[in-house]
Amino acid sequence: MSFDVERFARVLLHTMPDAVIYADAKGIIQFWNAGAERIFGFGPSEALGQSLDIIIPENLQKRHWEGYDKTMSTGESRYEAGALLAVPAIRKDGTRISVEFTILPFREESGEMAGIAAVMRDVTKQFEEMRSLRKKVAQSLAAETR
Repeated sequence: MSFDVERFARVLLHTMPDAVIYADAKGIIQFWNAGAERIFGFGPSEALGQSLDIIIPENLQKRHWEGYDKTMSTGESRYEAGALLAVPAIRKDGTRISVEFTILPFREESGEMAGIAAVMRDVTKQFEEMRSLRKKVAQSLAAETR
């Protein structure tokens, strides 16, 4: 039996537990996998064709779009290939979560930017545990200096 790389890629993209999202040059969601549904709560029919704003907290949207538009116009991102980014995101129910992700710019054959794919993971639990540990350390240090 031969290995079918196209089937492998299709199954991987659609069923992996991490979110895989692709947005076109205007930031409109064109691909939304089962992991994205699990993490963000929006089904594909709710997310496809929508702006990325559905998962970006309102207070971060301006900054996000400035960077996104610059990347689309210049083809350059301040985030190197493989850079792991950590940001707040928002779920369908309005809950703020913490996500880590990497991005991959997509170009047309002409070289013009077509959009960006992101692979995202919910790290809310780890973020909250780290925040709690930092708070305990700070309290311990404060107690020692008294």
